[in-house]
Amino acid sequence: MRLLFDECVPRKLKFHFAVAGHECQTAREAGFGGATNGKLLAQAELLFDVLITIDGNIRYQQTFKDRQISLLVLRAASNDISDLTPLVTEALLVLKSIQPGQIMEVGHPEN
Repeated sequence: MRLLFDECVPRKLKFHFAVAGHECQTAREAGFGGATNGKLLAQAELLFDVLITIDGNIRYQQTFKDRQISLLVLRAASNDISDLTPLVTEALLVLKSIQPGQIMEVGHPEN
């Protein structure tokens, strides 16, 4: 699966997904650095299957219903790699069944 990591996600987190066999790039590596969410999604869905972010509000700001890209939101206390790494196992399980246009969350919504 081709995964795009939003700018708010630590760059090093992608390596945890790459070892599981996914193609991974950060938004900056893909040439989307500084793009607004709408522009990012429009360009990203041509090249990626899933956008991984910690921005829980993107689901309310953008429509995913007819998109080819899915959204995986990581919910943790912070965007620190030590807070996000424990979510990788659950995230990898979710990626096995995520469908185009679907929004999934892993972690703790109260954080």
